[in-house]
This record gives sequence, C-alpha cells and structure tokens, in this order.
Amino acid sequence: MNVSRAEICVVACAEAWRGDGEILASPMGTVPTIGARLARLTFAPELLLTDGEAMLIADVPALGRPARVVEGWLPFRRHLALVTKGRRHVMMGASQLDRYGNQNISRIGDARRPDRQLLGVRGAPVNSLNHPVSYWIPRHSPRVLVERVDMVCGVGYDRAAAAGPAATRFHGLRRVVTDLAVLDFETPDRTLRVRSLHPGVTAEEVRAATGFPLDVPSDVPRTRPPTAAELRLIREVVDPDGLRDREVRT
Repeated sequence: MNVSRAEICVVACAEAWRGDGEILASPMGTVPTIGARLARLTFAPELLLTDGEAMLIADVPALGRPARVVEGWLPFRRHLALVTKGRRHVMMGASQLDRYGNQNISRIGDARRPDRQLLGVRGAPVNSLNHPVSYWIPRHSPRVLVERVDMVCGVGYDRAAAAGPAATRFHGLRRVVTDLAVLDFETPDRTLRVRSLHPGVTAEEVRAATGFPLDVPSDVPRTRPPTAAELRLIREVVDPDGLRDREVRT
C-alpha cells in the first residue's frame, strides 16, 4: 500500500484527539483539519466539529464543501465558555517552538525592531492555559524548533510551572506533529522528545532539523500508517482534491 508522508501526518494528527471524548476539536491547518475529520469518522465519533466559523456540524464534509447537516450554533460567547472550561482541544501552528513548548506566532526578531511581523498573539495564551493544546509544524527545521522563542504566545511547561497553580491547573500540551515525527512532553522535565519517527525518517535527520538537543529514545517506534479504511476516507471522503499534498510535499 503506497502511502504519502502527508497521509502519515493526517493519521498522526487524528491520533492527537484519541480518547478526548465529547470535546470541541479545533484544527488549524489543512492536515490537522483532515485529521480531526478522520478521527470523527473512525475512533472518535463523539468529537465536536465546526464549519470553521460558528456552526457545529453533524456530518463530515469534504474539505472545501459545505456541511449538509448543522446541529448547533456556536457564537463567540459560547465558544469562550468551552475554552475556559477545558472542553476544547486545539491544534495550533507555531512559527517558533522551544523544548518546553513555548510557542511564538507574533514576531521574529527583537521587539524594538522585529525582522518580521506575524499573526500576533491572538488567543494563544488563553488556549494554552485553559484546555489541551497540540501543535502542527509542516516544516520541521531549526528555524521553527528553536532554543528560545523570540516572543512567548502559547505558554510552555517551564513558564506555566513558574507562574504557579493558577497556570498549571488546566495546562496541558499533548502532541507536536511535524512532517518528520511525532513529539510529546512525556519526560521528567517536561521537555520535547520524539514519540515516533515517520516511515523513512532517521533519528539523525530529526536531530539535525531541531535547534536544540532532542531526546530520541533508542527504541522509538514508527508512526503508524493509515489502515486501508482510513486511507479510503482520506482520499475519497475527506480530501478528494488532495489538498493535503500542498501542505506536506515530502
């Protein structure tokens, strides 16, 4: 069975929501969106999905197609209530991410004269302190996985711990999915480690593409490929136009 790297990443993103229960999945990016919809169609039928705006959808349309069945309205106030009660699991992007999970999506360079203006802080601090957060990085490189972020938007484990119980009570970084590997923070000091390597990727490649020393266990497994049923859903139901391959081109 010929499986693309993008399809491996879709499954890895889907797995981030396994076991979450009835919770709002908020994927940001093409591959995470396919992953969330795949999870809903397979092992996580209780996941709540939106149309990307303010409607909860009951069906799982293909990317770029409208939902046929709307099951609820999710205005901003109700969305915030889900956020503050921990009933949401977002998979965000990161322009920079350090070993503790501090995320930057605001600027590159010194605050007084940035080299580049990005999205801005947005809701990253509230997201990362109030409900589960994962990250999707389509280009694993030392420019993204950095020793120190230029600005903290999403809060990492070190800063949450320094802020005390009010910050750590609901703080939880689940997964970091990249085009090379799946990483998590399940280490004694809550720093990134490799959870699985994508098929065809070596530990040396991942270390070379990371801007800080990275723990790669000697017995690290391979990221699981999609089953035949999952592959059919990805290719024929959720992403028949192959948009996934525009985000991951390996």
